[in-house]
Amino acid sequence: MEIVIKLSQFLLSLSLLIVLHELGHFIPAKIFKTRVEKFYLFFDVKFSLFKKKIGDTVYGIGWLPLGGYVKIAGMIDESMDTDQMKQEPQPWEFRSKPAWQRLIIMLGGVTVNFVLAFVIYIGMTYYYGDLFIKNEDIKNGVWVVSPALEKAGLQTGDKIVAVDGQQIQTFNEINGRLLMGKEVIIERDGEQKNIVFPVDFIDQFMQNNSQGLVSLRIPFIIAGAPEDSPNAKVFELKDQVTSIAGQPIAFADEVQAVLDQHKGETVPATVTRNGEKVDLSVQINEEGKLNMVFAGGLKYSDMEQLGLYKINKEQYGLLESVPIGLNKGKEKLLDYGKQLKMFAKPETGAYKGLGGFLTIFNIFPSFWSWEAFWSITAVLSIMLGVMNLLPIPALDGGHVMFLLYEIITGRKPSDKFMENAQMVGFFILIGLLLFANGNDIYKAIFK
Repeated sequence: MEIVIKLSQFLLSLSLLIVLHELGHFIPAKIFKTRVEKFYLFFDVKFSLFKKKIGDTVYGIGWLPLGGYVKIAGMIDESMDTDQMKQEPQPWEFRSKPAWQRLIIMLGGVTVNFVLAFVIYIGMTYYYGDLFIKNEDIKNGVWVVSPALEKAGLQTGDKIVAVDGQQIQTFNEINGRLLMGKEVIIERDGEQKNIVFPVDFIDQFMQNNSQGLVSLRIPFIIAGAPEDSPNAKVFELKDQVTSIAGQPIAFADEVQAVLDQHKGETVPATVTRNGEKVDLSVQINEEGKLNMVFAGGLKYSDMEQLGLYKINKEQYGLLESVPIGLNKGKEKLLDYGKQLKMFAKPETGAYKGLGGFLTIFNIFPSFWSWEAFWSITAVLSIMLGVMNLLPIPALDGGHVMFLLYEIITGRKPSDKFMENAQMVGFFILIGLLLFANGNDIYKAIFK
């Protein structure tokens, strides 16, 4: 059932983005009286799941969910319809329209992608508000969960002050800033230290297959146990472990170091159960494990109830949500731009993390969450917009590049040149597609 929920969110998000992107081309084409021959969700290689002709346009759904397209008459695109281009230009064709109109048609798709992302962020800000923990309220520092971050010099208990010279305001922003950062200022034992990340930090992070960089420090709370665990009947659900082998335990990140000192031993432990102190005797196996399930994903409400952190919630009116949502969209756009720069630098190793459809699929949660759905869709919309703007023939950005050349020089590239450029761009895209999805397959098999 979980995979069905993930797949449903994935296909709904993908379909929404594709249809709206293609509408971005379709609507200005219609405004400028340019004939659109096809409007397709997904690709109809050999056959369609559904199609219906209305006016001059065939609307359909293909069987191959790798994207979608609109086929505009008189335009050299992925259909490579060269026969049409050999005929005399007709008034309703793309090639007969002024360059400025063609430019607007080609920019329509990415424009819709960016507008959609900003609208989503505004809507989410208005509907959900902001739930956050102020960085200044994280008194005991953060839990460093990435070996790559430890290797770079950070330690559990460090307070993250700034990344790349920009002050950290809330915990929510720390992981994203660290992942894209080059230099971090931390506070340790009352002193500030400057740590510079290695060039290949992202590569090191991905090699360790970490789920994140830092987490909030939370108590060690029992969430369950395997049936064969010798401690299954010793602990109870929601027990908060406060000491093991006489050593006090304030946070879950302190447990493993104590267990490693007492492998294969039976030791005393203390828990808080229903508000009362309870003494236990627990077994630690030869691997230094209690063989119990730790509650690693405490909700903000639980953290506040336990007195760990002060949770701040901000609700905004519609007018207040507009500038805040726009700023969130701008930050995501800038962050994605930084990612692309890293992908372009082989020394960072970031290209190894380039993923395809499986990576996107795995971003969605295994439970239905509209908040997660819209948040992921907004990010994907920005990614789709930026990727389509890349100056690669066969992408919108390639067409825009040649149109700008035509507008500036007054010379239109020949149809033959455009056909060859389209073919080159097509092979570049196939190469990128194979590389990204090949990365997915490699990681699924070997990591």
